Amino acid sequence: AGGGRMIDRLRKWYYNAAGFNKLGLMRDDTLHEDDDVKEALKRLPEHLYNARVFRIKRALDLSLKHQILPKDQWVKYEEDHPYLEPYIKEVIRERHEREAWNKK
Repeated sequence: AGGGRMIDRLRKWYYNAAGFNKLGLMRDDTLHEDDDVKEALKRLPEHLYNARVFRIKRALDLSLKHQILPKDQWVKYEEDHPYLEPYIKEVIRERHEREAWNKK
């Protein structure tokens, strides 16, 4: 159990050291937009997509100004949920199914 706490502390440290949370971004906001991610973004519900666009625009603005958000507005490790991950997994599963079907 002690090792699990150590790993969790290390994950939190790395999360904060990466710095994207200081700009108000979530981890899924920073993913490289390959074809799978682009397709997953198309499938996001509108409110999630709009929230993502807002976070990214705000982060770009802050970055251009060489600023970060006040600490109380940073995205906390515990609050960062993988909102895009289920959609990416679905897109990848469908792509694999298509590829397997095309091999037949």
